[in-house]
Amino acid sequence: MVLRVPASTSNLGPGFDCLGVALNLYNTATLTRADGAKLPAGMIAETATAFFERARGAKMEPFGFEARIEGDIPISRGLGSSVAVRLGVLMGLAELARESVAVSREEILKLLIELEGHPDNAAACWLGGFVASAQEGEGVVAVSFPLPPEWRAVIAMPHEPLATTESRAVLPAAWPRRDVVANLQHVALLTAAFAMGRANLIARAMGDCLHQPYRGSVCPLLPKLLPLAGTDGIAGVALSGAGPAVLLLMTSETAAAGVLGRIQQATEELGRLEILICKTESEAARFEVLG
Repeated sequence: MVLRVPASTSNLGPGFDCLGVALNLYNTATLTRADGAKLPAGMIAETATAFFERARGAKMEPFGFEARIEGDIPISRGLGSSVAVRLGVLMGLAELARESVAVSREEILKLLIELEGHPDNAAACWLGGFVASAQEGEGVVAVSFPLPPEWRAVIAMPHEPLATTESRAVLPAAWPRRDVVANLQHVALLTAAFAMGRANLIARAMGDCLHQPYRGSVCPLLPKLLPLAGTDGIAGVALSGAGPAVLLLMTSETAAAGVLGRIQQATEELGRLEILICKTESEAARFEVLG
């Protein structure tokens, strides 16, 4: 069995660190127990170490394992690639360890958010659909619902990746109250528009004052594509996560196919882009039997 984990686009403009949508672009994670195996390096090792430290409280000792992460989620582009890796490792280890200790879904989600530092992509991967999430003390509250099935997410991506730490470094330490209030208003309007399928409200509701005005300096696609919002089937435009990819939310498959030329024209001076057309994914990360 392997774990299939969806990509996600987060923030959606004003929903900084609290809104996300799962997409039908996937990674798979296959973990097998291999006593004596050397702990994989990098993010996998960091995630496994956190898992075993938590499990020690339940009297379970670490064990060796091998991990294979494969799939189509681009790395460091703003589509939740780190969440997909971490969640695959956490769920895989929980499955391998379940005869020794039961790790609940809530505990996995809590640990995932601790590792990521914010709940938006994590909750979208975890639940599927459109997800609004809030950290409450040491826990998180998240609500999910599906979006209209005809809507499409067009993702425009430069070929150069951008680390989340670099994208966060350009943000101010504090914001004016008027900007915070404006974002609260837009988050409320955007959530209602998504819940009711009101595409005509999304361009205005995706307006943001807290992160996009600052991230344009490291995500040059964004200022080129923002003016397209609300025109010719483009319901809204927003930075995807921390960037550098940009999300164009489309009202139909036909509109999605027709926007490609406009993207290329608006961004011609920035060079060649990779463009993905995705459906929204209403199902959560899950185990599957392949083959």
